[in-house]
Amino acid sequence: MKKYDYVLVGSGLYSGVFAYLARKKGKKCLVVEKRSHIGGNIYCEEKDGINVHTYGAHIFHTSNKEVWKFVNELVEFNRYTNSPVANYKGEIYNMPFNMNTFSKMWNVATPAEAKAKIEEQKASVKGEPKNLEEQAISLVGTDIYEKLVKGYTEKQWGRDCKELPAFIIKRLPVRFTYDNNYFNDLYQGIPMGGYNVIIEKLFEGCDMEFNVDYLENREHYDSLGEKTVYTGMIDAFYQYQLGKLEYRSLRFETETLSMDNYQGVAVVNYTDRETPYTRIIEHKHFEFGTQPKTVITREYSVAWEEGMEPYYPVNDERNQELYKQYASLAQKESSVIFGGRLGEYKYYDMDKVIESAMKVAKQELS
Repeated sequence: MKKYDYVLVGSGLYSGVFAYLARKKGKKCLVVEKRSHIGGNIYCEEKDGINVHTYGAHIFHTSNKEVWKFVNELVEFNRYTNSPVANYKGEIYNMPFNMNTFSKMWNVATPAEAKAKIEEQKASVKGEPKNLEEQAISLVGTDIYEKLVKGYTEKQWGRDCKELPAFIIKRLPVRFTYDNNYFNDLYQGIPMGGYNVIIEKLFEGCDMEFNVDYLENREHYDSLGEKTVYTGMIDAFYQYQLGKLEYRSLRFETETLSMDNYQGVAVVNYTDRETPYTRIIEHKHFEFGTQPKTVITREYSVAWEEGMEPYYPVNDERNQELYKQYASLAQKESSVIFGGRLGEYKYYDMDKVIESAMKVAKQELS
């Protein structure tokens, strides 16, 4: 018998949910984490009484009642509704694209007028869209594309929209109502007290090791547990033997300002190409803060290189094909479970991560 039933590589949401359900079944878990803290990318730091989302804005939203019930048993959620705005060279537009956006863009008042404008502009794309630019114009027209999609998308992906495949933007949220609620999900909010409250409860009772790299000490950690739950990069697990998958990374600049309100909303997207960052997050607005100071973070999208933090997969055909080859290797592993955004090379929302971990844990622990 080994010391642990499960060695969990990484301490993000996927590992946390799996560990929590495993512990409920009396299983012993060891968590191995490269960083100096648990929580993965949902980790928060307190600054001047404000919960700062250290690795970018995280807004919980779901339509899955089981997932919503699960997280609410861990912590109470506030009533935060995600209503970001876009700043294009000083012009402010509501997101997602809705009647407030169209009214400001074209001085129209009715859904019929807005639809007519979009239809007129969509006509510039003939036939099947050949790239992301044509796909976006075919969905929202040229004005919205030029001001609110093009620059932001090019900064995010580090490529011209004409060079990006059409399928990256399968759809863009367009509403012909005056509704600034970004998500269509039934439930949304921010955990009261920040995400660390959830993370601490999920990993309660687990043994922890920080500042260690599982891949550098694989034999040692494999000898400690019956099974490994691996949430790191799947190609790194296989020492890149089939080639490297591509990722995008992020860089953050966070500062405390001696004012009570910097931008009046939690998230402002900067959609012109010239502004180097993609967005500014003002953290206090996630929890309706009234502190005398405020903390803001400028977020930059950057090309990923080995040694950097990978944030999201590059979802194009080449990478999807390569991932499928790695996934077929992973299926042959009898003592390793691959999960999460990096383990499954998938851009996951938090509720989908929880859903996936719950499903796998149910199969594994039944």
